[in-house]
Amino acid sequence: MALMPKRVKHRKSQRGRIKGNATRGNKVVFGDFGLQSLQGGWIRAQTIEAGRIAANQYVRGEGRLYIRIFPDKPVSSKPLETRMGKGKGEPEYWVAVVRPGTVLYELAGVSEQQAKVCFARLAAKMPIPVRLVRRRPA
Repeated sequence: MALMPKRVKHRKSQRGRIKGNATRGNKVVFGDFGLQSLQGGWIRAQTIEAGRIAANQYVRGEGRLYIRIFPDKPVSSKPLETRMGKGKGEPEYWVAVVRPGTVLYELAGVSEQQAKVCFARLAAKMPIPVRLVRRRPA
């Protein structure tokens, strides 16, 4: 099932703007390899889930997948063929707001070749351009 918050303070939110690069969540922390965004954008909860399934099918218990983003922004839309007015639409789906440089997924316990293949499958599902990044030695 797609990710979404258990509770929110406000049911509907404004669209907002994505300015600047990610200053937090931009380094590989949990795994050995990461999938980093190159552009800002919204990633739907269904897309995050599709990426999780694709990666888990490929890894098959050898490695561990970490999901570093969470969809906490509701996106509302009005029904088709509805006249103007009558207020804001109902929340349709949830998105994670991603800035350039944010690490989306991480993999641990796999070789670099396996990580490349796995992240290539994930990159095809992402609505923004992404790249493979390695963990920096501490």
